[in-house]
Amino acid sequence: MKVATIQMVSGVSVAANLERAAALLAEAARSGAELALLPEYFCLLGQRDTDKLAVQEAFGDGPIQTFLSDTARELGLWIAGGTIPLSCDQSVPGGADHVFNSLLVFSPQGECVQRYDKIHLFRFDNGRERYDESRVLQRGAQPRLFSLPARDGHTWKVGLSVCYDLRFAELYRGYAAQGSELMLVPSAFTHTTGQAHWEVLLRARAIENLSYVAAPAQGGLHENGRRTWGHSMLIDPWGKVLCQRAEGEGVDLAELDAGQLALMRGQLPALQHRVL
Repeated sequence: MKVATIQMVSGVSVAANLERAAALLAEAARSGAELALLPEYFCLLGQRDTDKLAVQEAFGDGPIQTFLSDTARELGLWIAGGTIPLSCDQSVPGGADHVFNSLLVFSPQGECVQRYDKIHLFRFDNGRERYDESRVLQRGAQPRLFSLPARDGHTWKVGLSVCYDLRFAELYRGYAAQGSELMLVPSAFTHTTGQAHWEVLLRARAIENLSYVAAPAQGGLHENGRRTWGHSMLIDPWGKVLCQRAEGEGVDLAELDAGQLALMRGQLPALQHRVL
């Protein structure tokens, strides 16, 4: 199965971001991808965290979700839609001023087949950069997988995560225990933390779970002044980086081989050797 990681440098206009995403998704489809992955916040990296509230959508309804559904159907493509802000229950405390940061997966028929709400919320303060996603985001509660029947006849089990989740190995170990063969990590890592930890964490998640890991990212200097690390990549179960893009927008592709995955898991059956 050919997978495309799409790197973006999203700005403050939803319409402009969707236009760029459409062009990059079309490029992925022309290149033969079956699954295309958009990064976290592909639709908006606003001037303020609260800008997410103004463009939030109810699950199942809204222009961003319509764009993902229509594009998947028009291109005949599986799309993992980075993340978009989905509305919380307005009746619960904090629901009116918080949103979920949600990864939605659409089939080539345009159907939303899975939703994952980011579980772990990023907070960082080194005296120069300060982030606290909990000010606007409501954390999710449930890991989510979906099944993707590929053209080669293999049905892939795919585990979902977002950005800061990457630091919590137990989430991915849980996916491996449920048979996950591919784990998605759409991200907008800061330049500071990405430079220090991005690649080593991604490769560790692949190696320890003998799983493919695909991580589309934001990569560059954004209109709001934020700089993201980029380095979108796809990694095989042995920890080999199959494709990578340093900065700037673009599409990169790699082939996932179910037979090679089975061979690696057979040669080193570490997933069967777990004790704790």
